[in-house]
Amino acid sequence: MSLCRFYPAPSDRMAIIWSLMPVKNAVVLEYGPAGTTHFGGGLYSSFGIELGRTLYTTHISEDDVIMGDVSRLENAIREVDAAYNPEIIFVVASAVIAVIGTDIAGVCRYMQEEVNARLISFEEGGFRGDYTYGLKSVYRMLAKEVVQPTDEKEKVFNILGASLGAWRMRSDVWEIQQLMKEAFGWDCHFVMGMECNVEDIETAGKAAVNLVIRNEALQAAEIIKDKCGTPYVYGAPYGYKGTLEWLKQIAQVIGQEINPALVKRLEEKIRRLMPMGGPMAMGLTREKPKAYLQADYDTLLGFKQAMTELDIDVAGMICSHSLKSIEVADRQIKHYPKEKDRINLFKSVKNRWCLGSEEMERYCGEDNCFTLISAPFVSRSQTATHLPFMGEKGMDYLVELKSGLNRKINI
Repeated sequence: MSLCRFYPAPSDRMAIIWSLMPVKNAVVLEYGPAGTTHFGGGLYSSFGIELGRTLYTTHISEDDVIMGDVSRLENAIREVDAAYNPEIIFVVASAVIAVIGTDIAGVCRYMQEEVNARLISFEEGGFRGDYTYGLKSVYRMLAKEVVQPTDEKEKVFNILGASLGAWRMRSDVWEIQQLMKEAFGWDCHFVMGMECNVEDIETAGKAAVNLVIRNEALQAAEIIKDKCGTPYVYGAPYGYKGTLEWLKQIAQVIGQEINPALVKRLEEKIRRLMPMGGPMAMGLTREKPKAYLQADYDTLLGFKQAMTELDIDVAGMICSHSLKSIEVADRQIKHYPKEKDRINLFKSVKNRWCLGSEEMERYCGEDNCFTLISAPFVSRSQTATHLPFMGEKGMDYLVELKSGLNRKINI
């Protein structure tokens, strides 16, 4: 195994845990060594997830592994059920348990008769892929096993795919909610992947539309559509023009016009961004400023839209995870599994606006300008919930950033 200077991409197991922990009235029980759960807790808390009464471990001994003894898991399920009376206990296999092949689902089936909480198992253990596979697994499971069928509809919406592993996701969700309120007068029913309770998920079908902001939630959206007849819109609002187009897609699906005042404001900001003079208007040529992006797939697509509106060429896009699950990926987006290859690429970037993770920040040279937009973010804390990258306010921020960038990248 090669030396890693930075954190590798989180596994599917870690994404499963951080996506289930925000569900109130539910508990995540990891079957495995205490140390595995303990060290993962540092990552989850950095995402702003409360650890108290949300995540527990059974601990296991060498004898448990060798003999296949599951009594610790059985006792833990009984104890958590009696002590906290959760509606659901999500039982997650650790890497060790996945390797030895313990039948977690089978244990949950016969233990279901002994407890009041509903038992739902995840046996991935971190071996099916990176965190995107875990997100997809959780979203699919919640849609399939927890969302209840219904034909009733209200003028509310759900947001699917809001992973707390993304930088400033709470702010982006806040901006989406503000946009939907101003554009259509609609409120948000629940956000899959963020704080909600079991009842919110069960009644998700009453929403008139689902807003899917990450491709990992597309399968969940299809399941809810089949169950409840709920249409969905896939995409996220980046840039002024991108935000307006996104709102138009939603308006077409729900059959309601966008608030004219919001349309007028966005159109005015779009006009202000259009190049009106300077060297280009006088027939002079000037190399456009260039940006390098590093993030998850959907964030890359969103920032590419924003950079286009800012009249900045995107010189390269590096995906933080595998592209195997993306059916038709943007050809400009590349994934570098080896850390050494990413580091060498970052070191080669000159005179660019670099937008990515702290890994990119560490290795891109001082002649670049850097903005954090992606995990990993090991030395930063997230406090604000009103500073998005998405939507109108997110684009306002990017426009301000562009205006203040150093002349060394030709802006």
